[in-house]
Amino acid sequence: MRQESASLTRHLRVRRDRGHTVLEFLGEIDIASAAEIAPHLDRETARPGARVVLDLGGIEFFDCSGLRLLYRARRRVLDEGGEVHLVCAHPLTLRMLRITGLARLLPPRPTLAEVFGVTPPQERRTGR
Repeated sequence: MRQESASLTRHLRVRRDRGHTVLEFLGEIDIASAAEIAPHLDRETARPGARVVLDLGGIEFFDCSGLRLLYRARRRVLDEGGEVHLVCAHPLTLRMLRITGLARLLPPRPTLAEVFGVTPPQERRTGR
């Protein structure tokens, strides 16, 4: 079940979907926005057994401050026995994840549906 999202900052929106906490990063994720996001990220990733999705679908810019946030979230969730997933399809961000090795630790998926194992409905075939 999907719940309404709450914007905690102009760079982070949090919602619940299919038993997961989805953290949607928005806009430019740089040193200033990372400082704004970090306390909210820490709160959402501190729960024992948390099931967290880090969704980068709404980003316009992402630097090393954003990478630190991802690594921090991953470490905190796993330390508490939870699971963490990453959604990212942005080519430059994917390249940064690969170059830094973070893609091995936190393999990116292109869509939220893929994280949840949901396949889009097949188009109906007509008899033509």
